[in-house]
Amino acid sequence: MNRWEPAYRRSVIAADLLCTLLVVLLAGYLMSVNHVTFGPLHLVALEAVTVVVVVGSLCVNRVWSASVLGQGAEEFRRLGRAIGSAVVVMGLGALAVGLPGGRSWVFLVGPAVALVAFPVRYALRRPLHRARGEGRCLLPVLAAGNVDTVKDLIGRTRRAPHLGWRVDAICTVDGRAEMGVEVDGIPVVGRFGELAEQVRRGGYRIVAVTPDAYWTPKRLQQLAWDLEGSGTEMVVAPALMDFAGPRLHVTGVLGMPLLRVSEPVFTGFRRVVKATFDRLGSAVLLTLLAPVLLTVAVAIMIDSRGPVLYRQSRVGKDGVPFTILKFRTMVTNADALRSQLQSVNEGSGVLFKMRRDPRVTGVGRVLRRYSLDELPQLLNVLGGTMSLVGPRPPLPEESAKYGPDVRRRLLVKPGLTGLWQVSGRSDLSWEESVRLDLRYVEDWSLALDALILWKTFRAVFGGQGAY
Repeated sequence: MNRWEPAYRRSVIAADLLCTLLVVLLAGYLMSVNHVTFGPLHLVALEAVTVVVVVGSLCVNRVWSASVLGQGAEEFRRLGRAIGSAVVVMGLGALAVGLPGGRSWVFLVGPAVALVAFPVRYALRRPLHRARGEGRCLLPVLAAGNVDTVKDLIGRTRRAPHLGWRVDAICTVDGRAEMGVEVDGIPVVGRFGELAEQVRRGGYRIVAVTPDAYWTPKRLQQLAWDLEGSGTEMVVAPALMDFAGPRLHVTGVLGMPLLRVSEPVFTGFRRVVKATFDRLGSAVLLTLLAPVLLTVAVAIMIDSRGPVLYRQSRVGKDGVPFTILKFRTMVTNADALRSQLQSVNEGSGVLFKMRRDPRVTGVGRVLRRYSLDELPQLLNVLGGTMSLVGPRPPLPEESAKYGPDVRRRLLVKPGLTGLWQVSGRSDLSWEESVRLDLRYVEDWSLALDALILWKTFRAVFGGQGAY
């Protein structure tokens, strides 16, 4: 294990424990000030039990596992599940013993721990991701697969260094690459049969097995046995599907390990929670941002003639068209001028994009850079035609060109923000934006929504990929 890993893990554990302890002590103080019926000894005992329950739930839900720390939504999903489980246990316990004021205590401590722990976890991630972007704090990976799948893995790790993987060496079926002794600058160090020996010699943190005809169940099992005691994690990329997240479940049936893929969730309780959060969140944001909305409207009126709002037909859930609202950032005849600019289109796929679009006004450039032109879409969210998080809302002419696979983007409401927004915005290729949207549709979860919303503020305020 790299030296920074245990240090980072200790800092996360210490932060979680400190957050829990401070919240519990503050809650106890507030209860005593408000004369809730707890005696001094009862209060101390209640605080101690609460800390034990919360910490126990954190341990049971494996929120400190090295495999999830510092990457993806799974870390936050486990943290939320742990706090939710602790709230349920404390609530049932308070009900069972008939604790006076127990309900107030549970519903004060649980949300408070979450409100403190989640931002602290994210704050701890920031310096780690910054270090990874500079080439530090990366996990050395030995990739084992055919040349094409290994090249794909190398490309993905280089595009997303914040996830912490760095492919340092490769093993192939015959110990050689088709292009020579390297694949994308990474040396081929041996054959598949030498993997365990190479791991012990090179000290790799992860062995990433990518698809190859060589890998039979028996050989994968033998590799897992050979790696036991090495401290190296074995990761196998499934060759038959491109799903991830909460839809995947590993179960044992008839003595066989099976990878179950559940259907995408487009209805049910979680969707009700999402819809409720959308409506309440948009209402709150519209109220808080009212001064900003008014200032932007005045700036547009001063800068150029024309309406403040730009209305455009977009395609929503299930292919139903709706009118999207945006602050006007272009001259009033922008749509008519688009055909004249088609020859200098910088977009890919069915998208039209220009970095220096002559139709954009002076105020419009500022609004686009910080995505302020999209704020009126909060009215679309409030009205139910859009969601705070979802795929990019396409134009009718775009959706008309969709193939059957791309049309899956229309299974959910389009979003004010999404994976495309926090992963590069206009800098993304058409294929990459489609892949991200489809990944969102397939692997949607409340935790992923929360993470995207959090990252959106950083992407917007940094003006990344916007034009």
